[in-house]
Amino acid sequence: MIAMFHIFMPNAAILWLQSAIGDNNIPVGIACAALAVVVMVFIFFITADPSDSAPHRSQLDQLLERRDAIYENLRDLKFEFRAGKFAQKDYDETRQSLETEAAMVIAQIEQATLSPSLIARRAPAQTPKAVR
Repeated sequence: MIAMFHIFMPNAAILWLQSAIGDNNIPVGIACAALAVVVMVFIFFITADPSDSAPHRSQLDQLLERRDAIYENLRDLKFEFRAGKFAQKDYDETRQSLETEAAMVIAQIEQATLSPSLIARRAPAQTPKAVR
């Protein structure tokens, strides 16, 4: 059986394996038993982390967090522009991009919360037809 491993293992490993199997079976058995005990302890006695059972964040929480991050980016952009790190053109493009993204996130928040302001905005104006 050891000859089969000769292709995959260097000679020193084969000699060690022969010596472990041949005369010294007791230390190998003790090492295997210790490894089995460690594996059983690891499998059966690991306690779950409380964060694993915590509820996941809702879509609304994610949207609110994204909105806050965009607002923070806008504040940072304004500060860095005033510090001279951005050209006017780059500042305007980046600010416009962030404001557009913020508007989309706010619309998603209103849609997720079914905000009355969103319903009022989307409802067509009811105007009476002119009578001739």
